[in-house]
Amino acid sequence: MTEPFFLIDQLPSGNAGVLDGPEGHHAADVQRLRVGERLSLTDGHGNIAHSTVTGSEKARLEYAIDERIQAPRPIPSLTLVQALPKGDRGERAVQEATEIGVDSVIPWAAARSIVQWKGARGEKSRRKWATTAREAAKQARRPWVPLVEELYTTKQLVSRLRQVDQVIIAHEDATEPLSQVSLADAGEIAVIIGPEGSLTPDEVKAFSEFSNPVRLGETILRTSTAGPAILSVLQARLGRW
Repeated sequence: MTEPFFLIDQLPSGNAGVLDGPEGHHAADVQRLRVGERLSLTDGHGNIAHSTVTGSEKARLEYAIDERIQAPRPIPSLTLVQALPKGDRGERAVQEATEIGVDSVIPWAAARSIVQWKGARGEKSRRKWATTAREAAKQARRPWVPLVEELYTTKQLVSRLRQVDQVIIAHEDATEPLSQVSLADAGEIAVIIGPEGSLTPDEVKAFSEFSNPVRLGETILRTSTAGPAILSVLQARLGRW
């Protein structure tokens, strides 16, 4: 049976610890773990502690660490550049991308993005994406929680993309299918997903220094669907699935 999995801010430095707060409530009151049962904990930075419950009470567990593991980062890493979509589609894209295996997410203020992130409201929206990534990582039992970066303009994004090893741009007018694109075997692969209404000609031109756009098929996917679809293909082609 798979051990219950919990995400906490920091693993204890010693061989024992206490699980309280929301995770303690979930462990003790919802899953009803009892003395002698096993659980796994992670800090979201690749550190995993396989442990045994040594004490249980309301909303609180005590545990002993039996084994520590450092999970390696996936190579190459996968980054989703997600143009800001309407409604809750941004959170949906982040959730599905995290479950699939994305390593970082870049919110992008594309020219045709109707939604705008400005000031405190914009930071609140970014934190909501980060919370979604954290919750999805826990659900998927991932030892690494994806980083949700700050909001990028197109100019800032071009500079950021010059640091990656491969850029994949989804566009409905492309002729090369995703299945035939050669993939980098190290570094970082970034996937660019445009907003409702697609990329503008200026954006296509701005990204042309990195690669030619690719086509996903005969149908047009929603902006919240395209990223997870591409990431699924990449996970299979990289031999992870």
